[in-house]
Amino acid sequence: MGLLSTWLSRLASPHSSKSFFHRARELSHRFRGPRFSGALPSSGKERLLSWSRSIVPFAIVASAGGALALELSSTSSLDHRIEGKEQTGLLVQGPHKELPEEFIKELKAILQDNMTLEYDERHFHGNPQNSFHRAVNIPDVIVYPRWHDDVQKIVISCNKYKVPITPYGGATSVEGQTLAPQGGLCIDMSLMKKIKSLHVEDMDVVVEPGVGWIELNEYLKPYGLFFPLDPGPGATIGGMCATRCSGSLAVRYGTMRDNVINLQVVLGNGDVIKTGSRARKSAAGYDLTRLIIGSEGTLGVITEVTLRLQKLPQHSMVAMCNIQTIKDAANAAIATMHSGIQVSRVELLDEVQVKAINMANGKNLPELPTLMFEFIGTEAYLREQALLVQKIVSEHNGSDFVFVEDADAKKELWRVVSVLQTIFKKNSWIRKEALWACLAMAPNFEALTTDVCVPLSRLAECISKSKQELNASPLLCMVIAHAGDGNFHACILFDPDQEEQQQEAERLNHFIVHTALSMEVP
Repeated sequence: MGLLSTWLSRLASPHSSKSFFHRARELSHRFRGPRFSGALPSSGKERLLSWSRSIVPFAIVASAGGALALELSSTSSLDHRIEGKEQTGLLVQGPHKELPEEFIKELKAILQDNMTLEYDERHFHGNPQNSFHRAVNIPDVIVYPRWHDDVQKIVISCNKYKVPITPYGGATSVEGQTLAPQGGLCIDMSLMKKIKSLHVEDMDVVVEPGVGWIELNEYLKPYGLFFPLDPGPGATIGGMCATRCSGSLAVRYGTMRDNVINLQVVLGNGDVIKTGSRARKSAAGYDLTRLIIGSEGTLGVITEVTLRLQKLPQHSMVAMCNIQTIKDAANAAIATMHSGIQVSRVELLDEVQVKAINMANGKNLPELPTLMFEFIGTEAYLREQALLVQKIVSEHNGSDFVFVEDADAKKELWRVVSVLQTIFKKNSWIRKEALWACLAMAPNFEALTTDVCVPLSRLAECISKSKQELNASPLLCMVIAHAGDGNFHACILFDPDQEEQQQEAERLNHFIVHTALSMEVP
């Protein structure tokens, strides 16, 4: 990790007159030796590529569960054990050692009261909700920095005593990124939640990592701007960067990697880098912003983010229709995307999910596979696009197509609009309304939620195959999809006290994942 930190800080340094390529090539010569296996190619460009292939994967696997590993040799003893055949509950255990007393004293000098050794807090941070990934160990200490300088001092101290770090954001992800397999220190960024500067004319904003996306959009609303990514409620900007999140608006605005302009990051040795300027584009050097985004806390701790903003739409329209089969519904979504119609959301629910929403919200929606759309633009454009989508849907056995421009326009459509607004305008599918609606059908059950994405042209086939397997299972299962970009989830309910049901849920998850992977082949 020290090598990687040196490499990143050198590449990001604004003081060198050398090009990024020449600095990287110089580093590749300097780091040659027994640390890397195999002969290096003679060509400078090939030598750089060979070196980068060695160091970058090494850095990425240098930590499990999102921890920033500071001991180069510690990763070899990580124990990744699957709990039984065909199970997805990954139990991760790494070497654990007691924290030195001197280290705790240094933390107290840095943070005063903004840290805790209490077991309840450590257990909470080390056991993410709704995640089937688990770790034997939990963090030994939780720290709550308030400033960038706090983070830098914490990381330097951790590097000094070789203590692993787990950055912690809103903890809304279900993939286990906040696990601490080696114990160590958990750095909770929730107190770093300042909106540092807003540049309305440039349509960008600089924020600290603990700012939530919902709170950010409330702040931006009076300025006619918004940040277009909408993952789970409670998600924070730092965690959204670390996990490269998306959301239902990704079909129009892209994912997190498309909406971050630059980052400020504290590397594993305490060096600080800024990955770029506020300029909207640059062709100079490595794209370090995209390297950090999605690295899940393994390459550094994000302390500042500059985000690209969008104009708040003046007019929007929501529409909904029923389709006889889920395969036809997926094909209708694909046809809509192929038509060139600029939708901002395309969401698909199967009949079981609609039933769950009816039960949870007291609605009476037709319990059929359902497509939901959102359009933004001028009033004339909205009507034109809605009519074109209605024609596409009718060609795929769709019916009951309804659309509304004003939520108060027609009382007879209010029941439809209210469900659409709940899902479209408040929070994401799987982490709030849809998941809670599923659990309402079986209050004492747990939900295994899957998440796969396939090429758009293979979406209908993948959903259809998965749905057939889910329908044949004795478990209660439902499907929802961000159908505009090939992403879909299954929610599988099971009794945690019944081992057979848990194994069946995990078998279904394996089936869906392997089916999605098979769709890569033309």
